[in-house]
Order: sequence, then C-alpha cells, then structure tokens
Amino acid sequence: MNVLEKKFLEQIRIRQLVSKEDHVLLAVSGGSDSMALLHLFCAIRRAVPCRISAVHCNFRLRAEESDEDERFVQEACLALGVTCYTVGFDTLKMAGEWKTSIEETARILRYRYFDTLLSEHGMKVVATGHHVNDNAETMLFNLFRGTSLLGLRGIRAKRGKIIRPLLLVHKVEILGYIDEKHIAFRIDATNFGIDPDRNFIRNRIIPLIEERFSHKLLPSLQRLSEQAGELEEFLELYFENLLADKPGLSASNGMLEVKDLVLLSLFEQKEVFKRALREHDVKCDSKTLDQLVRLLKTQPGRMVRLSAQIVVLWKGGTLHILRQS
Repeated sequence: MNVLEKKFLEQIRIRQLVSKEDHVLLAVSGGSDSMALLHLFCAIRRAVPCRISAVHCNFRLRAEESDEDERFVQEACLALGVTCYTVGFDTLKMAGEWKTSIEETARILRYRYFDTLLSEHGMKVVATGHHVNDNAETMLFNLFRGTSLLGLRGIRAKRGKIIRPLLLVHKVEILGYIDEKHIAFRIDATNFGIDPDRNFIRNRIIPLIEERFSHKLLPSLQRLSEQAGELEEFLELYFENLLADKPGLSASNGMLEVKDLVLLSLFEQKEVFKRALREHDVKCDSKTLDQLVRLLKTQPGRMVRLSAQIVVLWKGGTLHILRQS
C-alpha cells in the first residue's frame, strides 16, 4: 500500500466507518475524487474484507457528456470487477415540478436512489468522495447563509448511512494519487465557473484567501470543524442527561414545563426548544427561537405561531406544541 492507501485504511478503522462483511455502495460520478475513492476501496479490500458496489447517477444536465460519464464509470467498474448500478433522471423537469434548485433536486434524486439500492440489496452504507476542500466550501457556504455555531462543523465523516472516508484528505493528495496510479477520470467543465454559489466559493473565494494568507485557510477551517464537532458531541450528551433529569423539558408529549424552562440559561432554553421542535418535525431558525424565548417573559394565554399548522401556546404552567387543522 502507498501512503494515501494506508491513511485511507487508518481513517476507516479509527472512525469505524466500515466493518468486515459490510456491503458498501460507492457513489461514483467519474470525477477525480470519486475515481480515487473507487480505487482506494479496491486497494484495501484484503485489509477490510467488505463487499463493494458502485452507483452512478446520470442527471442528464450536460447532454452527450453526461452519457459519456455514465459509460466511463461502467467501463471502469467492469475493469475492476465492481458491480455498477446506474440510473438516469430528467433533473430539469423534476426541478420545475418541485420548484427546487437544480442542485437541490439532484441531491434529493441521488439520495432517494441510494436508499432504494441499500434496501433492495442489503447494503450497509454509501461512501462518497468528500474531502477537506469540500468541507471548507460547506463551512463557508453555511457561514454566508447565516448558520449557527454548530453549523460550522461542516460535513460529518458519518451521518446515518452515509460515510465519507476521504474527509481528512486534501484535494492535492487525491490528485497526487490519481497521477501516481495513472487513474483516468472525467472532467466536468461546469465545476470551473462561478455558478452556483459553491463554485464561486471554490474557484474565487478560497483561492483568494489562500493566496493572501499563505495557505492557512483550509487547516484553520479544518480545526474549527473538528472543534465544532467536539462541542456538538458534548452538547448532545449534556442535553440527553438534562432531559433525563427533567422530563418536563423533553416535549415527548408535546408539552414543556415553564417552571423548568425559566431556570435555564438563554442558550439552554434555545437548545431545549430546538430539540422539542425537532421531536415534532418542525423546522426552526434563530428568529423562531427568539420568539419562543420571549414568550417565556410574557404570561399564560400568549402563543407563538410557528407555521400555518403549528402553534406554541402557554396554558397554565405548560407550553403546548399544538397542530391545528
């Protein structure tokens, strides 16, 4: 094994991303990152005896080039002895029907298909080729959109059934591996423009900052991402214990005890509200949390409307999360 293959195997073991006999589905677009991912998994198959299959989604956004990407991935997988599943989507049509951006539509279609394959073939996890540079883009993207502190964690190495074994690998390492192993890959010219916003961050913002600050941005963002992750883990454990000690804060029955809430710090109140709304599949933002905190400074009988169907009503000594028809 070469240096990157050893690093890749180490990350899989340390983070416990893949177990023996797991069936792993590799998301392969045909680009340098996913082709490196495919070859790295093939290289470590003896050390981690897992089954691997690949999946390629053709979003039909680049006419003949999209079809060539699909053929390329199929041929590469055939040469490596890896089963490859492919699917085509009319992404533009679906984006119009769903009234979502092309990027969001593609993401939804992609992960729905992944879930289908996992279910049909008994696969355990889906591996994607996200790396250090992708995480930096995500963190900056979240920052510009107005994220919370914990939103600065960026991409997680494992979330649900999605694993990202390359998350501590830099793009330059991937390109070095591709070059050393003479691995062919496809180039998507649309990645080099400034639309959508992620392209602008990748091709304009990050290079400009890196040039000015002598390549300090990516390591700094990586440290911040790790620290935000550590904080998130601490807070999850803290609030798990808090809610166990104070059942009146769990909202499992749609109710929160005011007497328990008012004893908490402002930060704790907001985090309890976040978890309560998450329990009831209600999205919340900073404005909503501010409204709920202010509600505690009023009096029984007052309420906050969260949506056309959901309200939080202060009745007696309890906040009730109510769904109205």
